Amino acid sequence: MRAALAAWLALSLLLGSPGAEEACGAPPAARSRSIAAPQLSPEEQLSPHMPESLRCDACQAIAFQIEEQLSKAERKVGRKALKESDYMEVLERSCSQGWESYGVHEVEGQTRLTGPGLPGQEPMSVMVSGGPWPARLSKLCHGFVGERGEAQTYEAHGRGAAALRELLCGGDKGPCARGKAAAPAAPKALQNEL
Repeated sequence: MRAALAAWLALSLLLGSPGAEEACGAPPAARSRSIAAPQLSPEEQLSPHMPESLRCDACQAIAFQIEEQLSKAERKVGRKALKESDYMEVLERSCSQGWESYGVHEVEGQTRLTGPGLPGQEPMSVMVSGGPWPARLSKLCHGFVGERGEAQTYEAHGRGAAALRELLCGGDKGPCARGKAAAPAAPKALQNEL
């Protein structure tokens, strides 16, 4: 047994040494890839608010998390409809969660939000998470639920995930309104003050 162990150790030292390639032939050339972290604009780095270009992605993530949390609460109590106090608590908990599983990555030269419930996940990309993203998502979630109302949000959930996404993210002025999500808003011209 000791002899086999000694032979294995000697062989692994030989193969692991710098001259091992000459002794056994060069290994096949490995393909290397370089993936850069997304290049963030000053607004994406420093603003306390969710950048306009990421609001649709953020809304989709928020709708996904609210749908997941409300469905989980309904399964837990064993009935389809929650009491008002229960769904209010679930909505508050949904918006106040950590949001640590979300971040940004670059897709075809564009910064996009990434995480559970979001489409377009790249198999090989660098995700930048933490930092300002969890606080931005939490603040935006509270804003969406507050604007639409807790009762309307829960009612939309009862009609299905698509109805909830439409309530929170759609409509003419929603963050995912047609044309709005595809291109970031052009900078507004400065007006002269009188």
